[in-house]
Amino acid sequence: MKIVGLTEQMDRYPNEVSGGEQQRAAIARALVYQPKILVADEPTGNLDSINAEEIVNLLLKINDLGTTVILVTHNREIVNSLNRRVITISDGRLVNDQAKGKYII
Repeated sequence: MKIVGLTEQMDRYPNEVSGGEQQRAAIARALVYQPKILVADEPTGNLDSINAEEIVNLLLKINDLGTTVILVTHNREIVNSLNRRVITISDGRLVNDQAKGKYII
C-alpha cells in the first residue's frame, strides 16, 4: 500500500475513499502478485485531471521499478505527455506503432 500512497486508507471501505484512491487500490491489488506486465485499461477515465496525473505518475513509477505497463487510454494529453511507445488500434487492427509517439487519431 505504501507504493500507491494508501497506507492511511487501509482500513476504509471503497465508498469512503475518492475515485483516485479507488484506482490506486486497484493497482495495489494487481501488484500483490508481482506481475511482469500490468494492463491499465482507462485508469484515468473517471478522474479529474489532478488524480489522473497522480495515477499516470504511479504507473510510470511502477514501470521504472521493472514492470511493463500497458496503458490503454483515449486521453490525448496523457499520450502526448508521456513520449513513450504508442500503439494505435482502430477497428481491431493495428494501424500505427511509434517508439516515441503522439496521439494521432
